[in-house]
Amino acid sequence: MTTDYTHKKGIVYKHQFHVIFCPKYRRKVLVDDVANDLTEIFYQIAEEKEITIKSLEIMPDHVHMFIEFDPRRMLHKVIKDFKGISSRILREKHPQLKSRLPNLWTRSYFSCTVGHISEETVREYIKNQKNV
Repeated sequence: MTTDYTHKKGIVYKHQFHVIFCPKYRRKVLVDDVANDLTEIFYQIAEEKEITIKSLEIMPDHVHMFIEFDPRRMLHKVIKDFKGISSRILREKHPQLKSRLPNLWTRSYFSCTVGHISEETVREYIKNQKNV
């Protein structure tokens, strides 16, 4: 049995997502000190909100995150926390972001669940339940 599941009172999970989001107008503003500060901010938010960042890449015009968190939290609220808090802090620290963008982030994002088994395996498992 695999041991990389998170165990908490009343719940065992492996709740992982690949998330991508972009600055408004996909402007290439996530560079140099802004990118460094953003990385630091994301890890601070993750620690405060009990989210594990398994991988993070800041590109000039988008962000890739591989995250894991308690499934009793909703993904859209997790992303809202990352975007909202980071936007406020970055725009205070880097005033040039205020002049170039009305908002730092777009409202949209991409997300995809990440698992260690395929869709076909899950389908077969469910289909064969009556045969067990």
